[in-house]
Amino acid sequence: MNPERILPFSEVVRVNEIGTGLTRHLVPDEAARARIVKALDLATLSSFDSELSVMPSRGGWTLSGRVTAVAEQVCGITLEPLPVRIDERFSIDLVEASTREPDAVEVEVSLDDDAPDVIEDGRIDLGQYAVEQFALALDPFPRKPGAEFVQPEEPAEISPFAVLKTFKRPDDPGKS
Repeated sequence: MNPERILPFSEVVRVNEIGTGLTRHLVPDEAARARIVKALDLATLSSFDSELSVMPSRGGWTLSGRVTAVAEQVCGITLEPLPVRIDERFSIDLVEASTREPDAVEVEVSLDDDAPDVIEDGRIDLGQYAVEQFALALDPFPRKPGAEFVQPEEPAEISPFAVLKTFKRPDDPGKS
């Protein structure tokens, strides 16, 4: 992780703290909410609440939880505030990154959406997962009901040489 990069909201737990299970209730303070607003290009974020639990599972851990928020996005057409309420439940499988060198040079690439997230350095950032799930629940193209984009009419003559047609040539017999 780049130390110069400031995360909007961070609450890190180490995998050795999980034991038989771990539950956290996270509510970012005003400064963290302001960073989330900036990171997600929101108008406002009046509340953000998450209830997260991490439980051991076969081959790793399962992070599950619920994110609730009250925010305002900006309408992409009218640029007016657009109220939004988020109440999302989620579950993510986590596995620890392998520290040993692979025996084979074969590389397997998977585009499976259900592939587990890889934990680096034995740390799980619950705050970042909460913000990520909130961001995924937001409308990527917010639009107020009834708002429609109207394409402006293009000028009839768009040639850069159109202005030259207005000039008279002194030796042109057709013009006087």
